[in-house]
Amino acid sequence: MEQPMSASRIDVHAHSLPPCFKEAVVAAGRGPTITSGFPSWSPEQALELMDRHDIQTSILSVSQPGVHFGDDAQARELARACNEFHAEVVARWPRRFGAFVTVPLPNVDDACTEIDYALSTLGADGVCLLASYGERFLGDAYFDPVMDVLNDREAVVFIHPNFHPSSRNLTLGWPGWMAEFLFDTTRAAMNLVFSGALQRFPRIKFILAHAGGTLPYIAWRQSMAPFIDPRFADLTPEEILRRIGTFYFDTAISAGPATLGALTEIAPQDHILFGSDWPYAPAEVTARTVDALTTSPRLDAPAQAAIARNNALALFPRLRDHHA
Repeated sequence: MEQPMSASRIDVHAHSLPPCFKEAVVAAGRGPTITSGFPSWSPEQALELMDRHDIQTSILSVSQPGVHFGDDAQARELARACNEFHAEVVARWPRRFGAFVTVPLPNVDDACTEIDYALSTLGADGVCLLASYGERFLGDAYFDPVMDVLNDREAVVFIHPNFHPSSRNLTLGWPGWMAEFLFDTTRAAMNLVFSGALQRFPRIKFILAHAGGTLPYIAWRQSMAPFIDPRFADLTPEEILRRIGTFYFDTAISAGPATLGALTEIAPQDHILFGSDWPYAPAEVTARTVDALTTSPRLDAPAQAAIARNNALALFPRLRDHHA
């Protein structure tokens, strides 16, 4: 039975490790980009971390590398197993957990089918897409059938970075999460902005992980594109910045003063959401994220409350009664 509590935060960037997912990733010879390997995770461990940091609800998602390892049928089965696992967790702790749909992309037909099932039958709160699949980034017309379904449903879509093939081939020797994940998110966001996808699918509410990667820092540079490249002559700097400002951004491993300084310049206050990235980012990172957000001179009390929970409540209607 759930225990009464006073926790207030909503964590939109919280991962799970369903046993079926972990086993499939290992069997495919893949894994996380943290050198320590897969972290330990269970709902009970998550609840302990959440109670310690005043997090009432965590919206669970499956991280990279996703569920497709070359076989469409296996990807369909694994996505369904992950989504049903999340549904069972949410059913047991409805105030404490939510879920983003895991999709078997790059097969777009299977992805559309799973989105319909998980949103309609399982009651998922939104959909998690990776920023890239194979060589393609979100915003590519290849993904338009999926975007059509998401747009029709006015879905909340959490965009999480993948480990792009070009990044895996680098010889720098540093784990992908340190920089390459940020570039993957940035490239997807830029592709959504400049491909016109945000205009074609205006009812989708996109959340960018990790404060949008490097997007806040380079936003002004992007807005100069009409003066530099004739392909963008029909845009204005103001329109480019407006499009960028339609994204939502989470604070996972992205709450320091330099990041918040850039982020608060380009994102409306009601488009910034709390994120922890636990358990891939350990508990100490969650503690430091909370501390950074609650002590930042850029964030007054209303802004802190907005980031902690109020902005998320506007996106996820199911959670409103639980946070009343």
